[in-house]
Amino acid sequence: MPDQPDLPDARTATNQAPALVGHNVVTSDHALTEALVRHGSPDLVDDLSALGAEAGSAEAREHGMLANRHRPELTTYDRFGSRIDEVEFHPSWHWLMDRAVGHGLQAAPWERQEAGDEHAHLRRAAGFLAWSQTEPGHGCPISMTYAAVPALRADEAIAREWVPLLAARSYDPGVRGRTTKSGALAGMGMTEKQGGSDVRANRTRAVPTGDDRWYALHGHKWFTSAPMNDVFLVLAQAAGGLTCFVVPRMLDDGTRNRIDVVRLKDKLGNRSNASSELELDGTLAQRLGDEGRGVRTIIEMVAATRLDCVLGSAALMRHALAEASWHVSHRSAFGGPLGDKPLMQNVVADLAVESEAATALAMRLAAAVDRPDDPHEAALRRIALPLAKFWVCKRTPAMVAEALECLGGNGYVEDSGLPLMFRESPLNSIWEGSGNINALDVLRALGREPEVLQAWITEVGAARGGDARLDRAVDDTLALLGDTGGLESGARRLAGQMAACLQGSLLVRFAPAEVADAFCGSRLGTSYGGTFGMLTSGSLREVVDRATPVID
Repeated sequence: MPDQPDLPDARTATNQAPALVGHNVVTSDHALTEALVRHGSPDLVDDLSALGAEAGSAEAREHGMLANRHRPELTTYDRFGSRIDEVEFHPSWHWLMDRAVGHGLQAAPWERQEAGDEHAHLRRAAGFLAWSQTEPGHGCPISMTYAAVPALRADEAIAREWVPLLAARSYDPGVRGRTTKSGALAGMGMTEKQGGSDVRANRTRAVPTGDDRWYALHGHKWFTSAPMNDVFLVLAQAAGGLTCFVVPRMLDDGTRNRIDVVRLKDKLGNRSNASSELELDGTLAQRLGDEGRGVRTIIEMVAATRLDCVLGSAALMRHALAEASWHVSHRSAFGGPLGDKPLMQNVVADLAVESEAATALAMRLAAAVDRPDDPHEAALRRIALPLAKFWVCKRTPAMVAEALECLGGNGYVEDSGLPLMFRESPLNSIWEGSGNINALDVLRALGREPEVLQAWITEVGAARGGDARLDRAVDDTLALLGDTGGLESGARRLAGQMAACLQGSLLVRFAPAEVADAFCGSRLGTSYGGTFGMLTSGSLREVVDRATPVID
């Protein structure tokens, strides 16, 4: 036999980053844990440690991939010809849902708050941010269930029927009557094909049945996510105008309510979650709140889901950053570790700054939910929610795309998980009002509620003198408000600047100096080109190390 040349074995991979599994998604995220301690207590970090460990496990990663690979399937009729309108999910979807409910990420915080837990919503927000990194799609029914409670409380009798079930930490899927279930989930149907965000253009009609506050609904709902949920909040036109209704999937007498699932949407992302079109033809519903007050009744639900849009986008940012920083810390190129290359450090540090700013602002808003009776917190929440919804969600696609690029071709294949994140990244900017809707909502709040501007000034003013670039940006933003003639056409610019100033204020006060310096020098500076990797700070290594997950 001739001597074999000393050649590499092509069947063995080298210079590949190992899969990012086995880390704690909560405790390895310094921005998140510091926000928990800042707004709550160290005990919150301990409380969420088990959730973080499970979220970072290989098992959770596999379930997240499987839930998206095997999409939900609609069955309109059973084999006997009876209309059933049921959606079947892969077992991995149920695995994810069971743990999300078990961790209390749905409506549990509302009852915990009533029981005296002063950080119930902060704890839940951090858990939602961390757990969403397993797979973002199942966060939709979890979020809607969380958000339904403040709207349902418009009617004490209806709230007594549904809130305990929505808050229960028992995942009990299947179409069955309310009284037979150990836990329930909520959804909502607001938009219609002719109106979209303009819900006042809705055509679904609500006709009184003569039975107390029950109505029959007739119409078509264009986007209703999670049609297998147990109860839905729906907007429809009653005699007195647009009104909010509670629609049970199953009636108390054991019969199915008339909810026809026309089709499931074939979406860019969010594929594990079933979003549907519904036909309502004699569908029974209870009126929630007064006729003609539908938007006002459901507005707190919208506010809560907007918070989850911010949290969900912050989760995508953090997950994408973790994958990018992990990859470059284990990959070598051009004669040395990729993470040691100055330009790659600049890119990853820039991604880290974006992620930390999003997390800091999201957790600040969650803390405000825990103080509903504080006038400053209420006013700040009113203005900062649409600001954060506009800015953080709008920044996410570019950020995730740049993180994907850090992995090169490895990031472009499905097994990396980055394509899933990239497809998901535009969603939260569209859901619950697109960018324009939220930018205009900022103007509406400023015009109608003078206290919200004062709340913003007070919040950003807490960092006054901490960084000259932040001070200048705040002054420039206030000057924009004086341009009353161009406010609507410039609403996006104003919302972006106001949101960035809020983020800068939080980072200047609470983040490491190198993080705050990088943020203020770029997002609030005069030379930022808008492309990641253009930081001018000299402390990038520390920023990257802070952002890179560690496996114990």
